[in-house]
Amino acid sequence: MIKSFLFITGVILLLIVFSFLGTSSGEEKISEIGMSPPENIEKAGYRIGLGDLLEIVTWKEPDFTLETLVRMDGKVTFPLLNDLQASGLRPIELKEAIESRLKKFIEEPTVTVIVKQPARQKFYILGEVQNTGEYELNKGLTVLQAFALAGGFTEWSSKKSIILLRLVDGHEKIFRVNYKHIIKGKDFSQNIRLKANDTIIVP
Repeated sequence: MIKSFLFITGVILLLIVFSFLGTSSGEEKISEIGMSPPENIEKAGYRIGLGDLLEIVTWKEPDFTLETLVRMDGKVTFPLLNDLQASGLRPIELKEAIESRLKKFIEEPTVTVIVKQPARQKFYILGEVQNTGEYELNKGLTVLQAFALAGGFTEWSSKKSIILLRLVDGHEKIFRVNYKHIIKGKDFSQNIRLKANDTIIVP
């Protein structure tokens, strides 16, 4: 009986140790790419947004290491490189862009881009809806759900000519949305999933 009790106790202790080691290893892997647990932004495909606080570290180059906010024009200012487009890029894409330009000044630069504090992501809805304004962007939110958040349409709205504006690679892209086609099942592809800083205009 005593041997059985000691055996079970030993197994439990081993499980606790392995669990602790597994957690520690996972946290070390996350920190290697400049993230803090529990959120791994890079693996989640996170794209930098307006108002994000970035830490840009250039290895062994303190003059090229800084913290910076992504401005409302989607850019950050970096020593010698002036303004760089950041909004809409993944951290690794911004890292590669900086490294490429720094090669003019530094031999084989190694840059790490860390999203220290993501801004709360927003979208905007304007025009003939009951409640225009700024709304928090929840994961997976679609155009139809945005209309519901805004309280629906006014009686003067043109539901066939809705516009969605989105910043793509520094340029404004226009999507046309026909609400009636969506609700009648004619074209569900127009029920677009929203991204940060999208603006919906209902004429």
